[in-house]
Amino acid sequence: MKRIFAGVALLVSVAAVPAHATLAVGATVADFTAQASLGGKEFTFSLADALKKGPVVLYFYPAAFTKGCTIEAHDFAEATDKFAALGATVIGVSHDNVATLDKFSVSECRSKFAVAADPDQKVIKAYDAVLAPHPEYANRTSYVIAPDHKILLSYTDLNPDKHVDLTLDAVKTWRATHP
Repeated sequence: MKRIFAGVALLVSVAAVPAHATLAVGATVADFTAQASLGGKEFTFSLADALKKGPVVLYFYPAAFTKGCTIEAHDFAEATDKFAALGATVIGVSHDNVATLDKFSVSECRSKFAVAADPDQKVIKAYDAVLAPHPEYANRTSYVIAPDHKILLSYTDLNPDKHVDLTLDAVKTWRATHP
């Protein structure tokens, strides 16, 4: 019950926060590794390794099992095959611990893409994805990162509705010039 009220308070208190991206398009991002889960199986995610295969859709979200984060996870799960066909990897990151993400990766991500745990917020802070009114959470921020570590798309909005479409369009645009 406490988590439900905390989620409602989070949504109410940030509703007036304007949508903006935090790292600029064209910026070079640093590599990171994090404990992650895909289909309930834990592994170490490496951005450097993922970028060797193609672009990476890196999206940050406030908390597993909250309404907006569940919607966004379902949307990314439905689009994962489209991203894969374009050679892109999808990875979600939140402050949640990996045990929570083991469950979230199965139920909400539908075992289609990985989610990484960042309980100490090192990655969240490095990617300027902290939710200002509630710094214990990540903001809903999506990046598309090219294999050269440059940001192709940067988008922040707590409403999950456009994140998948915008990131997929950015990957398609990149793929058109990098067959």
